[in-house]
Amino acid sequence: MAEQGQHYFSAVPRAASAGDTVHLRLPDVELDLRTDTGVFSHARLDPGTRILLEHAPPPAVRGDILDLGCGYGPIALTLATRRKRLPVWAVDVNERALGLVRANAAAAGLGNVTACLPDEVPADIRFGTIYSNPPIRVGKAALHAMLRHWLSLLRDDGTAYLVVQKHLGSDSLAKWLAGQGFPTTRLTSQRGYRILEVLAAPDSGTKHQTATE
Repeated sequence: MAEQGQHYFSAVPRAASAGDTVHLRLPDVELDLRTDTGVFSHARLDPGTRILLEHAPPPAVRGDILDLGCGYGPIALTLATRRKRLPVWAVDVNERALGLVRANAAAAGLGNVTACLPDEVPADIRFGTIYSNPPIRVGKAALHAMLRHWLSLLRDDGTAYLVVQKHLGSDSLAKWLAGQGFPTTRLTSQRGYRILEVLAAPDSGTKHQTATE
């Protein structure tokens, strides 16, 4: 891991910019995404992200979608392509990553994507679905605080899907989430990665209609 100040979860990466392109190819989505040093998995589509995009269920309710820790945007832009009528929020602390998301959304003609810092998300928003390849290496305390905050913004009919490597603590994270009042189930295990389905804590949000496209 790079020294402090050069982590992909730093606000302003110090690593010199060196742009590249990641070719995202899924059965239903093809995107060429600009990427750069100083953002998560800048040289390739991260295996956990691919597993999430290939195996996590689509949104079950109509409502805003959140990509938490969006990086250069493979999750947000894939979901925005699959659900063009739904708003997709791409949230990250890394300003270089957010600039890439905006550029990639514009290049793909995806007007339903909003890339922003955490503090720029409207205070009254509630999400129908959250997808995340969370920054496990940020540290347990910071990770737990982040998840408690964003999962509390799920509507009461909302669901979050998290992909976490087994050897980085997916099973202990699932137990912790359940202990925090978020019902959590392991949906699948693929190549050492778990997809966790996390439901809203009881009485945490507002019900709305089922998603249709």
